[in-house]
Amino acid sequence: MNTKIPRIVIAATQSGSGKTTIVTGLLAALRNKGLKVQSYKIGPDYIDPGYHKLASGRPAHNLDTWLVSKEKLNEIFQKTAKDADIAVIEGVMGLYDGGKNGISSTAEISKLIDAPVLLVINAKSMGESAAAIALGFKSYDPEVNISGVILNRLGSPTHRGMIEEALDRLDIPVYGAVMRNDAMILPERHLGLVPVEENRKEKETVEEIGKTIAREINIEKVIELANSASELPGIEECAGDRSSDVKIAVARDDAFSFYYPESLAVLEKYGAEIVPFSPLKDRELPECDGLILGGGFPEMFAKELYDNEGMRESIRRAAKDGLPIYAECGGFMYLMKRMIDFEKNAYPMLGIVPGEVEMNRKLQTVGYVSAEMQRDTVLGPKGTVLHGHEFHFSSECAPAEGTKYPRAFTFVRTRKKEPYDAGYAEGNILGSYLHLHFAGCPQAAEHFVNVCRKRKNQEA
Repeated sequence: MNTKIPRIVIAATQSGSGKTTIVTGLLAALRNKGLKVQSYKIGPDYIDPGYHKLASGRPAHNLDTWLVSKEKLNEIFQKTAKDADIAVIEGVMGLYDGGKNGISSTAEISKLIDAPVLLVINAKSMGESAAAIALGFKSYDPEVNISGVILNRLGSPTHRGMIEEALDRLDIPVYGAVMRNDAMILPERHLGLVPVEENRKEKETVEEIGKTIAREINIEKVIELANSASELPGIEECAGDRSSDVKIAVARDDAFSFYYPESLAVLEKYGAEIVPFSPLKDRELPECDGLILGGGFPEMFAKELYDNEGMRESIRRAAKDGLPIYAECGGFMYLMKRMIDFEKNAYPMLGIVPGEVEMNRKLQTVGYVSAEMQRDTVLGPKGTVLHGHEFHFSSECAPAEGTKYPRAFTFVRTRKKEPYDAGYAEGNILGSYLHLHFAGCPQAAEHFVNVCRKRKNQEA
C-alpha cells in the first residue's frame, strides 16, 4: 500500500545561505497553524536538529545515505513522518554538495524521497543574478524537482521587486522573500551554531523567527506544494522491540548532546533501556550495565567536568570493574588523561585513555570515513567495517614513549584514500573520533548490547 506524506525540501545554493533559520521559522509557523510537523536534517548534523525540535515540538531525524542505506533511510523517513501533517527536510551545504560522487547530497535525497524542493538564495548584494543562479540550479539536474525559490537577506522592497521580476520571466515561482533582520540571527561558534541546549534565549529567538517567516513566506503556498508530493511505496512494519533487560547510561547535558534519536532507538530494539545522566551535574554514574559518552562540546566545559571529581571517580571505578564503555569524539576527549582547551588551560579528565587532547583554532578533520576494527571491540570483532564521519577541532597528543596505546580502527576517508590509525580500544573500552548512526550498523549496536548483557549476567 502506498503512503501519502506531504513533504518539502528546503535547499540552498551554498552553506551560509540561511537554511536553518528559514527552516526553524517555517517549522514554528506551521506548528502555530495547528499542524503536526516533522522535521529532518540531511547529513551528519547534530546541532541544527536541536533548533528544529524547539520549533516543531518533535525530535528531528537525520537523513544520510553514507551513514545508513537508502532502504533504511526510506524506512526511517516513513516511520517517523507517518503521523505528521507535513514533513520539512532541511538540506546540507549547497543543493548538489555532498560526499564523493554526491553521496548524501540534498539533491540525491530529494530524489530518493521524491520531494519538491524550494531553493534558498542569499540575495544580499545581488540583483538579477539571483534569477540566473536559480535557472542554473534548476537546469543542472532536471530530475531534481526544484519548484520555486525563497529569497533571503533582501535589503528593500525595491530589491525584492527587481529579483522577482527576473524570476517571473523565467517562470520560477517565489514562495517567500525574507528581509535582512538581525533579530533572526542564530549564534555560532567553531562547529557551527551554538547547540540549543546552551542558547539560553533560544525560545524567544525561535518565536521571533517564526513570526517573521509567517509574514514573509507564503505558508499556504508551501503547504499546497508539500501536498502535491507523490505517494511513496509503503514499507513493511518491523517486528516489535524486545523487552528491556540491560541498562545503558547515556551522557546527555550541555557538554554531551550529539545523538541521533533513531540511533538510540536501535539500542532499545535490542533490549537496552537508555538511562540519561549528566557528567556535569550528577555526582556519580546511575546504575547501569554499559556506558555511552557521545559527542558534544566538552572543551567548553572542561573546568566543570574536571571539578566534578565524584563523577570522574565513579566512571573510572566502573571502567576498572569492566563496565563496557563506548565513546565518540567529545566522549573520547573526556576519556583522555588530560584536555587542553582553546586558551591552553590544561584539565585532567578521566584518565581511562592514556593520551591527551588539545583544541586547535583550525578545523582538523571533517568528512565521511570507513572504519575497520584493528581488534575485537565492544562494537564487534576484528575486521568489522563501519561507516561514520569525523568533525573536530581537537587533536590527539602522542602518549609518552613506551605507553601502551592500542589503536581501535584503521580509518579511510572517502575523498582521500590514505589509511590512518585511529581511536583506542582495550578490554571493554572503545573511544575514537568516529560518529556512528546505529541504524546504519545495527550489528554494532546489537554487539554492544550483548556485551553489556554478558557483563550483567556475569555480575549476577
